Amino acid sequence: MNITLLQTNLYWHDPVANRAMLEERIFNLYEPTDLIVLPEMFTTGFTMEARAVAEPMNLTTFRWMKQMAAQTGAVVTGSYVVKENGSFFNRLIWMQPDGQFDTYDKRHLFRMAGEDTVYKAGAQRIVKEWKGWRICPLICYDLRFPVWSRNVPVPTDFSPSTDFNYDLLLYVANWPAARRNPWNTLLQARAIENLSYVVGVNRVGQDGNGHPYSGDSAVIDFKGEVLFRETDVETVHQQTLSLDELRAFRAKFPANLDADSFTLRL
Repeated sequence: MNITLLQTNLYWHDPVANRAMLEERIFNLYEPTDLIVLPEMFTTGFTMEARAVAEPMNLTTFRWMKQMAAQTGAVVTGSYVVKENGSFFNRLIWMQPDGQFDTYDKRHLFRMAGEDTVYKAGAQRIVKEWKGWRICPLICYDLRFPVWSRNVPVPTDFSPSTDFNYDLLLYVANWPAARRNPWNTLLQARAIENLSYVVGVNRVGQDGNGHPYSGDSAVIDFKGEVLFRETDVETVHQQTLSLDELRAFRAKFPANLDADSFTLRL
């Protein structure tokens, strides 16, 4: 699978400018791709002013993602602020080229910025199948909570198995530079403990609240090795991942068979 990471600066509270900027980068990709990953809140930057910037589902940004997916033949994913049934969500859209889509609402809301007082938390993660891969997309602060991302077998009641829930764990983020060390460390930890590829896509630049972002978007393999990481600059990076290599390593090193049983209560 060829995956494309878009690490960019973002225009504060300006969805039109952000969509135009991202569209230009997408159309200038140097080779075909299977999956295009945008940052968290890619239309606005990480904002608590949800009422001012929120969109209903099936409106401008949703339709833009649908167009981008159709024209590139790739899944396009990232999160933006959605208003639905009177509540606000930091919602990731998984948009396929045929127009089929799914959504994931950020489960862990960053209380230190007051996100938990503005947005409604999600209650269910998703795992999507694409080009023979099983992919689990999560959002930013979710990275700090290993139970939520645990790669347990498909049956919800844990039992030792060589099967896995996903092959690629994906994080879209607006993760500030001041906490870049946890970002880099935890991406590798999630890959090692889950025997999975991990991809994190973060932004760069400075937001409207004066917070700087260092990017550090990365591709980590199932052994925790950093295949790619870029700091402080805007970049569009394409990386090919090998499902055969992943499966061979899981067969050789089945640490999942010794994992502890647990039950997640929401």
